[in-house]
Amino acid sequence: MTTTSAATPSGTLSGSPPLADLGTCRQRLAWLAGGALAGMAAAQIGPGFAVLATFRPRLWPALAGLGVLDHVALTIDDGPDPAATPQFLEMLAARGVHATFFMLGAAAAKSPELAAAVAAAGHEIGVHGWNHRPLPRLGPLATYDLLARARDRIAATTGQAPRLFRPSYGVLTGSALAAARRLELTPVLWTAWGREWRRGATTSSVCATLARGVVGGGTVLLHDSDRYAPEGSWRAGLGAVPLLLDECASKGWRVGPLREHGTRWNRAHTA
Repeated sequence: MTTTSAATPSGTLSGSPPLADLGTCRQRLAWLAGGALAGMAAAQIGPGFAVLATFRPRLWPALAGLGVLDHVALTIDDGPDPAATPQFLEMLAARGVHATFFMLGAAAAKSPELAAAVAAAGHEIGVHGWNHRPLPRLGPLATYDLLARARDRIAATTGQAPRLFRPSYGVLTGSALAAARRLELTPVLWTAWGREWRRGATTSSVCATLARGVVGGGTVLLHDSDRYAPEGSWRAGLGAVPLLLDECASKGWRVGPLREHGTRWNRAHTA
């Protein structure tokens, strides 16, 4: 049986597209390449959309820090800070409350005795990264190296092996999730924050902001440092702590660290 080959236009190689279609092919290849790059970017920074607090509790309840309904987890980021952290420790001790302190590795290295004092006071220790650098700016190797360095330094200074990880600015990446998994760290964000890092924030504004988001089973975020905020901003958060504790008590909610926030969080603490 004889077959007839399709005619090829003059000026083209056999099996090649007509010259008139080369532009279209290039466009398609460019589109496919762009799509591949976009997919890679999505894998890297896509999880960063978890920072959208409005939708996070519904879409990622565990990542948002949801726990048992009669408990509110109190978490404190960015320390240890020689000016602020001792005052938070004093306030919490006076109220008989423990919290989860997400520390920066560089800060723990700079103030090792203070980091140890936080753990000695019975507080839970988590990792907040090495130096608060935004994760989307880091590649996979740098992400892992800095997270491992932070975990190891915090463990060495506090005597407590961290099991929890909160990324700076609440922005996760695919690389950070992979690194956390390798390092056996459980990522957790929050359901309510004081936003005391805003310029002009006061204890009243922090309480008002918290009131819109605090729920039974939720996780509260405050800061015990002004390294990445206006000077003295942590004072507004500190002033809000007793008011927050009183409000939670009036609703029958216990306040404590994430390790007391339910089975998942207790398991993360003891794993």
